[in-house]
Amino acid sequence: MTRKQLLFARILLILYLCALAWLLFGRLDHTPDVPTSFFGIPTDKIVHFSMFLPFPVLVYFAFGRYSEKFLKSFLLLWATFFAGAIIAGGTEIGQGMTEYRSADRFDFLADLAGLGTGTIAVLIMMIRKK
Repeated sequence: MTRKQLLFARILLILYLCALAWLLFGRLDHTPDVPTSFFGIPTDKIVHFSMFLPFPVLVYFAFGRYSEKFLKSFLLLWATFFAGAIIAGGTEIGQGMTEYRSADRFDFLADLAGLGTGTIAVLIMMIRKK
């Protein structure tokens, strides 16, 4: 990965984290009406899944695709998952402390599902690279 690509990936990660913070803590009073569920899954859970899905992929590219040693890369990948889980848990706690948002453990589980899916995608990329 070239320096320019690495810089672009890091800027993209920062922009993603800013957008994530805005979506999780912003006052979203003027959003369009959407169906409450999609194939029986609550829409807000799909949104939470989608918000955390790219986190492991963006971190993977932002930090130079980790290491040539698979075990070290694997451990860094799981560290990325747990960092994302801490962010997800922290945002749910933070939402519970605001008067205009609420904390929901099922949102946290949807966040973890998105993180897990993104982590599996990166793991597949790592295996294919080897």
